[in-house]
Amino acid sequence: MSRYNGPVCKLCRREGQKLFLKGAKCYTEKCPVDRRTYPPGQHGPAQARRRKQSEYALQLREKQKVKRIYGLHEQQFRNLFERAATQPGVTGANLLLNLEVRLDNIAFRLGFAASRAQARQLVRHRHVEVNGRIVDVPSFRVRVGDEVAVRSRDRDMATVQQSLEARTRVSVPEWLALDEKNRVGRVVRMPERQDIALAVQEQLIVELYSK
Repeated sequence: MSRYNGPVCKLCRREGQKLFLKGAKCYTEKCPVDRRTYPPGQHGPAQARRRKQSEYALQLREKQKVKRIYGLHEQQFRNLFERAATQPGVTGANLLLNLEVRLDNIAFRLGFAASRAQARQLVRHRHVEVNGRIVDVPSFRVRVGDEVAVRSRDRDMATVQQSLEARTRVSVPEWLALDEKNRVGRVVRMPERQDIALAVQEQLIVELYSK
């Protein structure tokens, strides 16, 4: 299955809330979610009038929401869930923490890119280094103490500069440290569930995959 390349606002409308897939633009542009509070498609208004969803539907929508926020395919997401299930602690929280320590997400959290999709492209095009070495795998797991930086010759890229300027609306998480001048970030500690400001109920995802 290829990656979705259509209008991302349709994905937000399908989930009934802003997923901030455009990054800073979601704060400034008038969002279709506010104008049309029903799913896209000819049957969208009819779905909005339904009073109650089944338990399975609620679980599926929660899984789809998180997948779309982080931009993963189903198999990638399933693999992360299986890893989270083998780790000590709460499976749902482990899943979100595994998503947060992906290299593309950290590049986005540091403000090097305006969205996770743009961060993924930045990594793929070899503009990002981890501990001084180029890493072009968006799913690379970053660990405590690792330094994530924009490659020295790419530090003045217009894309990076614009993203850092737009970062004023969203602060860098406490578990990360950023040297904005040198375009270098560092993982201070592993994130915790309370550090992840996402309106998701991860327990529903656990229930879905546990069937």
